[in-house]
Amino acid sequence: MSRSSPPRSSPDSGEDDASLIAASRAEPERFAELFHRHAPVILRYVTRRLGRDAAEDVVAETFLVAFDRRSRYDLSRPDARPWLYGIASNLTRRHRRAEVRALRALARGGVDPVTEPFTDAVESRVHAGARSRALPAAQREVLLLVTWAGLTYDEVAEALGVPAGTVRSRMNRVRAKLRRALGDAASPVPTEEPQNG
Repeated sequence: MSRSSPPRSSPDSGEDDASLIAASRAEPERFAELFHRHAPVILRYVTRRLGRDAAEDVVAETFLVAFDRRSRYDLSRPDARPWLYGIASNLTRRHRRAEVRALRALARGGVDPVTEPFTDAVESRVHAGARSRALPAAQREVLLLVTWAGLTYDEVAEALGVPAGTVRSRMNRVRAKLRRALGDAASPVPTEEPQNG
């Protein structure tokens, strides 16, 4: 499976992400270019995890958080994608926890006829998600960032704030579990670290 990374710089500016973030510290409007550059791939990733409606909100919040934290961005990293995926992953987890809490609160208080279709949809997604989650959350997060976002192990490590060895270990566990679950069938996860470039 070949992977190609999105362009690191815009043809308009010729700047890598770090240069763009640095410039946005003095000229905040420059941050919009980072949004235009990376929002589509972040949106695809979050949509696969939460659905279109929730994903748009999470992606908007991702870039708001990134904008607020741009002064702390490590300018030695020319590619901001791992940083953005890390923010989006944290917000996705927060969104799911809030969704489950809201569903439980509705269950305790009875069904609101105005929101009944919404709660049914949420409950179905939560239960379907729970049944499909044979992997612990940390391993699932690594698998999704490698397979759906196309990040390398080092980029996943950066996104999650863990050592690269931890990412490799989690992927090895994922492969072993999937092989056991599928018998001798080929594993649908990458058997080698993805390469960007």
